[in-house]
Amino acid sequence: MAEQTPILLWFRRDLRLGDHAALSAACESGRAVIPVFILDEETEGLGAAPKWRLGKGLEVFGKALAEKGSRLVLRRGAAQAVLDALIEETGAGAVWWSRLYDPASVARDTGVKAALKERGIDARSFGGHLLFEPWTVETGQGGFYKVFTPFWKSVRGRDPGAPRPAPGKIAAPGKWPASDKLEDWDLGAAMDRGGAVVARFERVGEAAALERLESFIEEGVNGYRERRDRPGVDGTSGLSGFLSLGEISPHRVWAAGSRAAEEGKRGADTFLKELGWREFAYHLMHHTPRILTDNWREEWDAFPWDNDERHKEIRDWKQGRTGVPFVDAGLREMYVTGRMHNRARMVVASYLTKHLLTDWRVGMRWFEDCLTDWDPASNALGWQWVAGSGPDAAPYFRIFNPETQLEKFDKKGLYTRAWIAEGQDDPPETALAYFEAVPRSWGLSPDDAYPDPLIGLKEGRERALRAYEGRAER
Repeated sequence: MAEQTPILLWFRRDLRLGDHAALSAACESGRAVIPVFILDEETEGLGAAPKWRLGKGLEVFGKALAEKGSRLVLRRGAAQAVLDALIEETGAGAVWWSRLYDPASVARDTGVKAALKERGIDARSFGGHLLFEPWTVETGQGGFYKVFTPFWKSVRGRDPGAPRPAPGKIAAPGKWPASDKLEDWDLGAAMDRGGAVVARFERVGEAAALERLESFIEEGVNGYRERRDRPGVDGTSGLSGFLSLGEISPHRVWAAGSRAAEEGKRGADTFLKELGWREFAYHLMHHTPRILTDNWREEWDAFPWDNDERHKEIRDWKQGRTGVPFVDAGLREMYVTGRMHNRARMVVASYLTKHLLTDWRVGMRWFEDCLTDWDPASNALGWQWVAGSGPDAAPYFRIFNPETQLEKFDKKGLYTRAWIAEGQDDPPETALAYFEAVPRSWGLSPDDAYPDPLIGLKEGRERALRAYEGRAER
């Protein structure tokens, strides 16, 4: 009888129909499938921008399910309690889901699985958010990789498997359980007026992800190696937000990149390596979850970081008013679009952690609140890499100079003109949009004078080097 009962399919960061192992298995079983999304404590804790983006993703995904004759049941509350209630209401004999790897999700899912199995419910987790499960990639000595280059050599020749097609139809239950209304959740509340601005630049859902992947492979991947570091041009894949919410699978992206490499497209190998970096971040998070909260290299615990967010320097950094154009342009791009070019992310992070000697966790939390493509593993690894406290970290003496970086990667000033309005006679809409998006309480106007630098770049570098060598006093 259990094999005839409905399957509760618990969606989280896997809002897609194609290449979805759990969904494919559920549909192949011939049983009724009840897709469920739970707004639990972990999800409630998302930052303003990722929670807003989640709401948009759920809206589009619900419509995609409806086109297959299904629907997305929305419930709010503790995951275990919600699932228990749905089992009682529907008679479901199984709860299946795609794995997540951050420590909070692992703890929740482990507890849910144990409780469900104890009451005789078929509880299963499936892969799909990563190319390879973290416990399947080991060094010759049996441990995990702590440096990217040997990790990449180990996985780049592996076959992660072909992506699965979307199911033709999803069998519906005889009676659907009640669902919350998405608009009642008001997932964009914390974005305030910024949500309307970011929405102009955001593309959402599986169809948009597949379209972006196709156009990138056809038109962009050839020049990816050279153009990806130039923030003033559209030279990246633009897939990070889709991957974060699982609107496209890494397997599908890998397959497309691999085909491009076989066809001799120049930037394909570099593109695949970037997917490998994402994978590396997740494997590190799985094996050393402290990377999300603590210095990965414990010898950094005694470093005198500034972590008082009341300080003017930190506030000015957050507002994109450091007086350093490359830094400010990156932070303003994030406020307007919900994303930031990767080269700018490195420069912005280096300036905060090295020129301003501010704790990397301050910056990581700000990105967590402001990025629509926020990803727990990549965000933490990126910040620790730049700060010098993480695995595969930049050497402590590598301090990005925003001026020379701008000269090298944005010589024509396309990026800074796009995002900084002050001083321009006719600033573009992108630069003006920043003043629409920021909180009114900041009291900013495009008519303001552009601020003076918080600290001289040479002075900041020398102060950082003294601090790293243990000679600075703060």
